[in-house]
Amino acid sequence: MTQILTRTARGAADRYENRLLLILFLAFGFVFFDRQALAFLAPYMDDDFGLSNSQLGILSGVLALTWALAGMFAGSLSDRLGRRKPILVGAVLLFSVFSSASGLMTGFVGLLAARALMGTAEGAVLPMSQSMMVEASRESRRGLNMGLLQGSSAGLLGGIVAPVVVVWMADTFGWRTAFFVTIVPGLLVAALIAKFVLEKPPVDREDAETAAAARAAKAAPKVPVKEVLKLRNVVICMLIAPCYLTWFVTLITFTPKYLTDEKDWSSGTMSAVMTCLGVAWVVWGFATPGISDRIGRRPALIGFTALAVGCPIAVVYVGSPWLLGGLMILTYTGLGCFTLFMATIPAETVPRAALATALGVIMGVGELAGGFLGPLVAGWASDTWGLQAAMFIAAGGAALVVALSFGLRETAPAVLRRSGKAEVTA
Repeated sequence: MTQILTRTARGAADRYENRLLLILFLAFGFVFFDRQALAFLAPYMDDDFGLSNSQLGILSGVLALTWALAGMFAGSLSDRLGRRKPILVGAVLLFSVFSSASGLMTGFVGLLAARALMGTAEGAVLPMSQSMMVEASRESRRGLNMGLLQGSSAGLLGGIVAPVVVVWMADTFGWRTAFFVTIVPGLLVAALIAKFVLEKPPVDREDAETAAAARAAKAAPKVPVKEVLKLRNVVICMLIAPCYLTWFVTLITFTPKYLTDEKDWSSGTMSAVMTCLGVAWVVWGFATPGISDRIGRRPALIGFTALAVGCPIAVVYVGSPWLLGGLMILTYTGLGCFTLFMATIPAETVPRAALATALGVIMGVGELAGGFLGPLVAGWASDTWGLQAAMFIAAGGAALVVALSFGLRETAPAVLRRSGKAEVTA
């Protein structure tokens, strides 16, 4: 009878894990659909706004700034309240409204305000989503689930669907309409979260060896931020985050304009090449953390980031759209690495009671230093020395990540067991 009950409970937990993954996949995917829209619409907005490279960098940077501050605040707030679902529902609703509002703006200042408000709402989505996902995931699927949620979702909806849909909408109905339609998927996802997502998973996921330690961790008092910041892996992940955000935000912000302005490619060719980034985003978004479950977090982060250094270099030096698209699929590996340093490694390092705080701090520091300052510097450098400067800045950010990753301590449970160093982790 106990065995039957155990199997029943396990089946319920598995079904909820898959359901939660699907809903959060859609939620974070549409976050990046909205975030990416500006980069794809920038060439269409030139007639109304005449955006310089510096202004485009400011628009991207202010969203990252408010995203960072909101992420840190929301993570800390949810750990204090012990509630995540209400924050997540509110964030999804608001970022959809603010994204749509970008289509109403008639000047640079208004557009800047709309992007800032959008970042304020979007910043809460990732720490809430990953905290809920790690609690519902089997150990053997932890890295894979978190990679699908953060990497593949953003790649599919922000990297593949967004350039096709947004560019088509702008060509057919105008860039303002393309912004207006972004409200629809967000409202639908918010309704799915409200109806089907639970505050806590229906069944504890911890196995027999870790259940006692996990229960003790859940009953422990809240962990101060200063204690979290003493952990070596957390500090290194905080240093990695701004470097990787510089690579990512600079690349996605300036590549569409580089392809249309510097290479003189049509909007259709630009859209097709950018879609290749989305394909890579999807593939590496789940493959990288899935591989890391087996070979370890540190070697996966080092190896795949070394490949990512080559992506912005290829944008500058490859003249064929077909060849560039293929190289982008091979080298746009960084978004799978994002899951490792921004979610999986911290989740396997910090106490569960401080998980959302740790994720919010790492994401916040990355967005603040890399997502905000990175495109500002890249925009200024592009206006001064040409758009290729932005690509070299992106490559430099990834190169620094490779060096920093050597300082990480391994956290993958399967790798630790094989090496005889298995310990009870968060």
